[in-house]
Amino acid sequence: MLSTKSLLWLPLVVVCHFTISCNANQQDEYLYKFIQSRRSHMKPSHGEAWSVADGVNGVNYQYFSEAHVEQQGRTQVADKVKALPGQPGVDFDQYAGYVTVNAKAGRSLFYYFVESPHNSSTNPLVLWLNGGPGCSSFGYGAMQELGPFRVNSDGKTLYRNKYAWNNVANVIFLESPAGVGFSYSDNSSDYSNTGDHITAIDSYTFLLHWLERFPQYKTRDLFITGESYAGHYVPQLANIILSKNKLDKNHPIINLKGIAIGNGWIDDKYCNKGMYDYFWTHGLNSDETRKGIEKHCDFKTSNFTSECVKYTNRADTEMGNIDIYNIYAPLCNSTESSATNSGSDFNPCSEDYTTTYLNLPEVQEALHAKATKWSPCGNVAWTDSPATILPTIKRLISSSVLRTWIYSGDTDGRVPITSSRYSVNSLKLHVETTWRPWGSGNEVGGYVVGYKGLTLVTVRGAGHMVPSYQPKRALTMITSFLRGELPPKLTS
Repeated sequence: MLSTKSLLWLPLVVVCHFTISCNANQQDEYLYKFIQSRRSHMKPSHGEAWSVADGVNGVNYQYFSEAHVEQQGRTQVADKVKALPGQPGVDFDQYAGYVTVNAKAGRSLFYYFVESPHNSSTNPLVLWLNGGPGCSSFGYGAMQELGPFRVNSDGKTLYRNKYAWNNVANVIFLESPAGVGFSYSDNSSDYSNTGDHITAIDSYTFLLHWLERFPQYKTRDLFITGESYAGHYVPQLANIILSKNKLDKNHPIINLKGIAIGNGWIDDKYCNKGMYDYFWTHGLNSDETRKGIEKHCDFKTSNFTSECVKYTNRADTEMGNIDIYNIYAPLCNSTESSATNSGSDFNPCSEDYTTTYLNLPEVQEALHAKATKWSPCGNVAWTDSPATILPTIKRLISSSVLRTWIYSGDTDGRVPITSSRYSVNSLKLHVETTWRPWGSGNEVGGYVVGYKGLTLVTVRGAGHMVPSYQPKRALTMITSFLRGELPPKLTS
């Protein structure tokens, strides 16, 4: 079993290393550093960090002493955002502010919430979580991926994302854990004692409090979605919700209906093996490096010997300076970027524009955020993380009450489709709908296979941040997910 102190990863300085370009976004770099820390500082472990002892369904209830509804000082009306600086006209309501998840420690999480322009009173509620671990769901998810706005290159004005997910759902973007984005704690030691446990607990507590502030959503269907290291966040939070709904009558029932994980890091051995297999099959590595990895790396036990590390490092260097999170995408070159963005094309310098915008005092004031130096990822330590989340996912599937999707942009080399397929195949689920293409517009949007209890979807031409690179296809996919349907068949 993984000791809660076996990993102490402090991402205070992100160093550009091998294929990690200084142009790459911080969420991607943080995941890379996390993967490297696994190999350097942790003993192999494939058990879950959450013991079944003292709890049920893999949830240890000694961690839930704080998970209760506390009196909040803010109200829904006070959190309403009149307008963001430089935004175009909108036809929906938006809210932002803090929810206290631990009054004693002064720990508060920042959220941004956008309602649907149409049918907001009946559309489902979606919670979006970004990964890292330790990166901002607001700065990435809301401002660069699936939110209603994206930032122009002037760093001062916004333009509409016509493929925003609030077209079909009311969407919450949560910055978690404390220390990420605008979220904070009055107890600085919280930042050095962060991990999967406290992140899941605080996210659950956030939902309890948020639903008290927005009572009209208490009975609404809830779906939890996210990408990257949210391959940990999403299943763990869902597991807590289902367990608490079933066992603890003192807590409100949260109407969770499904989860969707995008390019998620969910199992160390399958994700590592899938990554290096993807490198070679996509022409990024030499035959000699491939043979060395096959000979010296035992991914089943995560036994990274010195010879194994030599060849995996060679695999990294052989790729050169590319964006491994979207292997065909251009890198950011701010001197060549256009003055404004338009349409659905994603600008690789978007993180720079977003960081500039969210550090404007007038923007932070409009968001009801504490004045701070906002950064895409937080300086938090990660002290617990299981090597696999597959037992949790299997448990969720066996509950027979959740819709479970795993989706994958097929140009991501860091958590590629091969990793997702290896992970899903290890569950040995019965195929109910055989592999087929699905359509978005008149084009192949990707491919889908339906298993008993789980759906695997690929998104063609998308990198690690699927809604950034293929916003139209991502919207088609998530619309089908929310409706409980497979993505549409391709029409000629």
